Amino acid sequence: MRIDKFLKNSRIIKRRTVAKEACEQGRIELNGKPAKPGAEVKQGDIIQVTFGNGSLTVRVEKLLESCRKEDATDMYTVIEQ
Repeated sequence: MRIDKFLKNSRIIKRRTVAKEACEQGRIELNGKPAKPGAEVKQGDIIQVTFGNGSLTVRVEKLLESCRKEDATDMYTVIEQ
């Protein structure tokens, strides 16, 4: 699954276009390296998202093509906030 789609489906970032822009600006890291919007995500990967005033580090637990809002948090585990 593409990282921009994962960020949108897991509701870490609300829209896929915003996730794509964040990747292009270098604010998303996949396993310690800057991620392009089309980078493939798999279970066990570590994603770090840098927001304006902080960052969020998560581990990928599940890859779901579509999910309900209640199930979105099952897709990842927060490591550091």
